[in-house]
Amino acid sequence: MAETHQVNTEVAHDTHVEDGAGFPPFNPNTFASQLVWLAICFGVFYLLMGRLAIPRIASILGTRKDKIASDVADAARLKGETDAAIAAYEKALAAARQNAAAIAAETRATLTADVDAKRHAAEADLADKLAKAEADIAEIKARALAEVGGIARETAQSVVAALSSATVSAEEIAAAVDGVLAR
Repeated sequence: MAETHQVNTEVAHDTHVEDGAGFPPFNPNTFASQLVWLAICFGVFYLLMGRLAIPRIASILGTRKDKIASDVADAARLKGETDAAIAAYEKALAAARQNAAAIAAETRATLTADVDAKRHAAEADLADKLAKAEADIAEIKARALAEVGGIARETAQSVVAALSSATVSAEEIAAAVDGVLAR
């Protein structure tokens, strides 16, 4: 035995609907009270906004404006300091370059003078050694020439004695050798 139940799916509609009475804002009977509540709510929100929200927003905007102005002023000050530091750096760099060039020129001049002094000293030393060597050569030449005459006399006397049986005196040989050497 199976029983079946039927479900009623019909929606009950209010058959007693007046014009606009279904939605309260459109109900002409409640317009006056709605306008009063609208004015009260608007006044409360206006006072809340005017006394709390807008002053806070204004103070936040003022603080932000002051902070931005302060940051811009700090940035301008720091830019000025940076520009001054860069100018000082450039000036110091130029002075350092000039100083380096002056030191290089001074060092070059000192080294040139030192090299010139050493060269002059070496040339003077060489000139002294050359003069001494020339003097020694002249002395050796003079001794050699002095000894040449004696050697030539002895050699001539030995040659004459070996080649002939004639006797020639030492004075005659000396006169003959000196005559040949004088030419």
